[in-house]
Amino acid sequence: MSTSRSVTIIGIVLLLWNLMGVAAWVMQYGMDLTGLAKTDPVGARIFAEMPSWLWVVYAVAVGAGTLGALLLLMKKAAAATLFLVSLIAVLVQFGYTLGATDLIAQKGIVVAAGFPALVILIAIVQLAYARSLVAKDVLR
Repeated sequence: MSTSRSVTIIGIVLLLWNLMGVAAWVMQYGMDLTGLAKTDPVGARIFAEMPSWLWVVYAVAVGAGTLGALLLLMKKAAAATLFLVSLIAVLVQFGYTLGATDLIAQKGIVVAAGFPALVILIAIVQLAYARSLVAKDVLR
């Protein structure tokens, strides 16, 4: 498979992943916490207590990741910078959620940190991938 084709395929996958993050932000920001509280009272409380600035950080994480994926598809080196911004925002977001709330105590480390660990891993991988393409002059 050619480098150009693999960049396109990986770029599309990363774009879809990041668009799912945007969709999650939209759904979570506007969710009915009363309904959620019936099935997940801890989750509802965590969302209800989420500070405004953290919603902004969350938006930056998914927005920068989405723009980074678009720039990757356009073969622009700025994709790496946007993926770095996304990773930093993801680390702040989940650092706060896991460190400044009682989510781990309430749900356990595996449940509370499982999905955030996946998100962080993907953020690291997309940054490393973009940086490797910049180093190879595939992204300019």
